[in-house]
Amino acid sequence: MLEVYNTLSGEREKFEPINSGKVNIYVCGLTVQNYSHIGHIRSAINYDVMRRYLEYKGYEVNFVQNFTDINEKIVRRALEEEMSPEELADKYSKAYLEDLESLNVKKADSYCSVSNNIPEIIEVIEKLIEKGYAYESEGSVYFSVEKFDDYGKLSGRNLEDMEAGARIKIEESKNHPMDFALWKKEEEKKPNWDSPWGRGWPGWHIECSAMSMNYLDTQIDIHGGGTDLIFPHHENEIAQSEAYSGKKPFAKYWLHNGTVNLRGEKMSKSLGNFYTTRELLKKFSADTLRYFLLSKHYRSPIEFSIEEVEKTKKALDKLVNTKKRMEKLINKEERRNSDFYDSEFNNNIKAHNRNFEKAMNNDFNTAQTIGVLNELVSDINSFVNNPDLEINNKSKKLIKESYDLFNKITSILGLKLKVENNKEKNPELLKNLIDYILELRENARDNKDYKKADKIRDDLKEMGIEVNDSPQGVEWEIREE
Repeated sequence: MLEVYNTLSGEREKFEPINSGKVNIYVCGLTVQNYSHIGHIRSAINYDVMRRYLEYKGYEVNFVQNFTDINEKIVRRALEEEMSPEELADKYSKAYLEDLESLNVKKADSYCSVSNNIPEIIEVIEKLIEKGYAYESEGSVYFSVEKFDDYGKLSGRNLEDMEAGARIKIEESKNHPMDFALWKKEEEKKPNWDSPWGRGWPGWHIECSAMSMNYLDTQIDIHGGGTDLIFPHHENEIAQSEAYSGKKPFAKYWLHNGTVNLRGEKMSKSLGNFYTTRELLKKFSADTLRYFLLSKHYRSPIEFSIEEVEKTKKALDKLVNTKKRMEKLINKEERRNSDFYDSEFNNNIKAHNRNFEKAMNNDFNTAQTIGVLNELVSDINSFVNNPDLEINNKSKKLIKESYDLFNKITSILGLKLKVENNKEKNPELLKNLIDYILELRENARDNKDYKKADKIRDDLKEMGIEVNDSPQGVEWEIREE
């Protein structure tokens, strides 16, 4: 049975969706003001793996992710890049989706943006005012935290302590220093929208409440995001959503991925200490980045360095070579009258399958899963390197079972492990090999061993390589089929 760590309860809980067989997931996406960085893609890859595993378990998953495409940061960045905020948001939204595709992250069932959901956001704000949870002040609208009894239940904070320790500017327009904006008056900066309270744009927190309820339901199964969003963003989402619908909990399971740190500091755009996804994809394959990020449990922080990512290449090479070896043996002709069988390897395959599910059921523990995968690979290599191995019906069946398990695990981890055709990958190597063979043929002719020289030419012709002796020397070409 799958168990997850729920930030809301602070405990591991058995996973049971609200509606049997269906899972609704909402994950906070980017504020699209720049290219994505490795902190963003860690979140994307973690929730991608969770989704893949839930689908493997037979659930019908509806996965929604948002874009914040309007706020002060976007307006400032648009001025720097000399384009409109809409153009800037569109540019970086598309770039992020391209990054996800490059990283083999499955597309969300819905990508939603603030600018396309203004009427829905306004409708939620109006109802919160009507129910007494929000108030209008000088063209802006604020949520009254004192009216929501459970405020602080996600982050474990006490409202009185928050007020006493608040390092925020006390605004006269607010009833309480911790009240947060649902709608911000903004008459000059564009884009802005008409509302019952004047022109402006939505507050940060209300957008996710409105969009998750619009695209999914008033109650959802999983809400995901980084640990840095627990307070205030997710705390405020709970207050707004539950106040609006009257239903609790807004999200049954709150899952939070850890940060990616660089020299001990959280990697972020504001600090300027980050590698963009595009920079990293020029240096490393998608498989390398996924393997590196998934080698830690999603809730644990990761210390990032180029050197640490480099180390994963060796592990990936081993996986690719093992896959290639299995594919060759599966296609190899069976030996008749052979009774070779390895019962220990058969038992090991079954044990690895159990351990894989045990690891993933353990709060989506990809670090343990990668450990299981490497143990499986070691056993496969021991089996295929056995000098007594004979390819018969029984041994091939074992290889196929291990190959299927290998592919199941790597697919859920989102690793492609493409076995490349080296002839296509390195045409220079092919040229050098043919030139070397023709040099051997020329040596045979010099030694008057014409039979051997003719055989080399004929053998190459059978392979599709035409050899022509001309006054200018020996020429060759690959014959088109």
